Amino acid sequence: MERQTEIQALKNVRSRLGARFPDLGEEAVAAAVSRASEEMTGPVRDYVPVLVERVARDRLARLRDHPGAPAAPSAQ
Repeated sequence: MERQTEIQALKNVRSRLGARFPDLGEEAVAAAVSRASEEMTGPVRDYVPVLVERVARDRLARLRDHPGAPAAPSAQ
């Protein structure tokens, strides 16, 4: 996936997640997408936006459902 295509796809992810989690605010959504994106470090980039959306969506759902809990599960 070209870098510009990936950037646009991640903007679309932020937009979709922003609509799904309006109560959390744009900053929380942007942070979740950014953090998930930074974790995707492999050379194959074709599925990064899909994976980022899933990871960020799950983190935002946990944040919404359990406001005092960490946004990511602790490492075991």
